[in-house]
Amino acid sequence: MLIEWIKAFHVMAVISWMAGMLYLPRLMVYHADAQVGSIQSETFKIMERRLLKGIINPAMALTWILGLYLAWQIFGFKGGWLHAKLLLVFMLSGVHGYLVGRVRAFAEDRNDKPARFYRIINEVPAVLMALIVILVIVKPF
Repeated sequence: MLIEWIKAFHVMAVISWMAGMLYLPRLMVYHADAQVGSIQSETFKIMERRLLKGIINPAMALTWILGLYLAWQIFGFKGGWLHAKLLLVFMLSGVHGYLVGRVRAFAEDRNDKPARFYRIINEVPAVLMALIVILVIVKPF
């Protein structure tokens, strides 16, 4: 019964993490077009910081903690699909880390990327999520 609860909280953490990872680059699309020092720019700074610290970071930590526990308890860290999934989750974590750096750059008014860059980056978490879900559900290998 405990495993089922851990799975449920893991899924909720993943959903929260992904919601933030899909929304944060979208905020940056608009922030990149806002004039430095403007009310819009300062509002985006607050929104990005709160999203990152209040939702994305805790959700990622919980996703990892619960996910590693489940991988150990249920699968014993065995299975090609699981190894591939973990690789993709590492990549998603790398994107997360990159976005943390972009939030810092915006906070310090030193963004050097155009809005188009963030539109492209916005697709990366979605692609990784789709691949991860396929691996978890289909377990192709």
